[in-house]
Amino acid sequence: MTLRKIKIMGTGKYLPGKPVTDAEMDERLGVARGWTRKTTDVAVRYFADGETSSEMGAKAALAALEAASLRFSDIDCLVCASGTREQALPCTAVFIQKAMGEQRSGVPAFDIDATCLSFLNALDVMSCMIAAGRYRRVLIVSTEIASLGLDWRHKESAALFGDGAAAVVIGPAEDGDESAVIGASLRTYSEGAPYSEIRSGGTKRHPLGPEAAGPEDYLFRMDGPAIFKMAARLMPAFTEELLQATGSRMSDFKAVVPHQGSAMAVRLLRKKLGISEEQLVYITPEHGNTIAASIPMGLHDAIRSGRISRGDRVLLIGTAAGLTLGGLVLVY
Repeated sequence: MTLRKIKIMGTGKYLPGKPVTDAEMDERLGVARGWTRKTTDVAVRYFADGETSSEMGAKAALAALEAASLRFSDIDCLVCASGTREQALPCTAVFIQKAMGEQRSGVPAFDIDATCLSFLNALDVMSCMIAAGRYRRVLIVSTEIASLGLDWRHKESAALFGDGAAAVVIGPAEDGDESAVIGASLRTYSEGAPYSEIRSGGTKRHPLGPEAAGPEDYLFRMDGPAIFKMAARLMPAFTEELLQATGSRMSDFKAVVPHQGSAMAVRLLRKKLGISEEQLVYITPEHGNTIAASIPMGLHDAIRSGRISRGDRVLLIGTAAGLTLGGLVLVY
């Protein structure tokens, strides 16, 4: 793997609406008090209330720019890295640019979608673009409204998700700066595609097509046990190969920021990969599963709280619909 001298210059986060507690979810789901917390470990999550995903993303993006002491005019590319879209066409990045008041800027804006690993994939791809000299400073935004697609009949998954946005600004590291993307890996096993999906929204199931979409086709469907079983089988070897390729050991990481897929998924990662409690960045109880925004949210919180400092080695890792496994090693 080729080391890329790339620096995370600033991060931002935005949570919409108002907190939705586990007790409120118990009532909405029609379950016994305490069921949501016991099943998901989510005490509170946030649901968007009248805001669009681009408006949420713009607020996270502006916070990241402020943290980096930059203005939008200092950015030469805007990437939306999300698993949900604001609309089918054009891409969500276009609407984020507009929501930031920069609709006449001409700054290229496009989406990178690898569902829950969209941010990790965007950080990998765009760090290569910066290292190649194509762009200098890139704004990556993950913004998700999961709440609109929940199937409330499937209580375990409905109780888990939350809405939110996070953003980072990346650019070239200066001489003498330790910051770098050391390496990354992404692998997809499409036999797992049926385990996590929203069937409509594309051309296969279209209201005017031969295979017309029903209302349920627009709702999120997940086979949690099947994903868990497949990830448990594949993740250890995948991670070992990534660590070997980047010259890392698990003990080298100051922090491990996983996709907050579920409490069960995070426990699986800890057990299978030997992640210590001190290393694990675990934000599920305060956010729920915010899809692609979960990794940059965890990264933001760890930086803001002082758990990650300049020069620390960090592992970003997780799974996504597909089934896809992903990991990225960086020096913050």
